[in-house]
Amino acid sequence: MNSSFDTIIKGSVPVLVDFSAEWCSPCRMMKPVLEQLKKRMGDKIRIIKIDVDRNPNLAAKYNIRSVPSIFLFHEGAVKWSGVGVMTSEYLENVINNNCNVVLK
Repeated sequence: MNSSFDTIIKGSVPVLVDFSAEWCSPCRMMKPVLEQLKKRMGDKIRIIKIDVDRNPNLAAKYNIRSVPSIFLFHEGAVKWSGVGVMTSEYLENVINNNCNVVLK
């Protein structure tokens, strides 16, 4: 997973990564939020979910201590990170403010 993950986050399209776990109730709450965000932003954003229990090395690499942890990558660099349940509007603003991706 590490090499394909590295390839994905180095692209020119911003990548929102949801570090989560199956047992985590707040993580399950993020699913419809991320679906709404993807619907609104389309191809301007890539969204992936990483299960921290199945990918412990990746979770350790990014020092994930709580889930859900959301990271925004652009061209291989971490542009922003946050922990907890967030709204799609909030995440859209984070993406636009950190990656110069405007929806309209």
